[in-house]
Amino acid sequence: MRNLGYYNGKIGLIEEMSVPMNDRAGYFGDGIYDATYSRNHIIYALDEHIERFFNSARLVGMEVPMSREALAELLCDLVRRVDDGEQFVYWQLTRGTAPRNHAFPGVPPNLWVMLKPASVKDTYAPVQLITAEDTRFYHCNIKTLNLLPNVLAAQRAEAAGAQESVFHRGDRVTECAHSNVHIIRDETFITAPTDNLILPGIARAHLIRTARALGYAVEERPFTVSEMMDADEVMISSAGSFCLAATEIDGKPVGGKSPVMLRRLQDALVEDWLSKTTPK
Repeated sequence: MRNLGYYNGKIGLIEEMSVPMNDRAGYFGDGIYDATYSRNHIIYALDEHIERFFNSARLVGMEVPMSREALAELLCDLVRRVDDGEQFVYWQLTRGTAPRNHAFPGVPPNLWVMLKPASVKDTYAPVQLITAEDTRFYHCNIKTLNLLPNVLAAQRAEAAGAQESVFHRGDRVTECAHSNVHIIRDETFITAPTDNLILPGIARAHLIRTARALGYAVEERPFTVSEMMDADEVMISSAGSFCLAATEIDGKPVGGKSPVMLRRLQDALVEDWLSKTTPK
């Protein structure tokens, strides 16, 4: 099977699957999701992504219809069914199927899974960024389906020939359209705190642990656009881009001043990815 779709127990090729029009995902984006990647049919950081998935469900008042262990078993089984060992693994839970009404319908939730061939990005390939005023809702710590502002910001970046948009509220940098953003200054890894203005990224947590394991100082604190522009390095991270270094923001050169620390972080993250996705 070249790709896979799953909907409440039904399995098939994505292009052959269908969902009810009254699924609340379509009307409200009323649901939560998580995503990671697999290599050699092994899902990377699965327990951490499932934990965040359950936390997101709790924060929006949704009940996941199976245990953490059962969901992990389901996802691993589905990944083994596809032909390619390198997959983008995406799953979401919506608040069920019911006629459109803003109030919660009191029906069972719907579980979706989507698998498609995809590889993580080249950790060592530089990227270009732009900035964008962060006008999104103030619950960025919940991984909801209400992603229109993110989509618009991502499109702006593509139109500008960049790969990502860095959101800011006033002068405070928050996160990106689909990544977390971090800086290095004086061999200190600096990342925004996990308040309600950013998503607590799994890759972000990996970067923090990696930096500390390598003996570097870590600061979880707000930082400004001007600090970012003057930083020794600027990086973005997500499930599919562990630690990409930016060379340009809004057309201005950035980073390139701490290549040794940057490379040590990148090497350690790539090694972790390879070691944890290689069959025993």
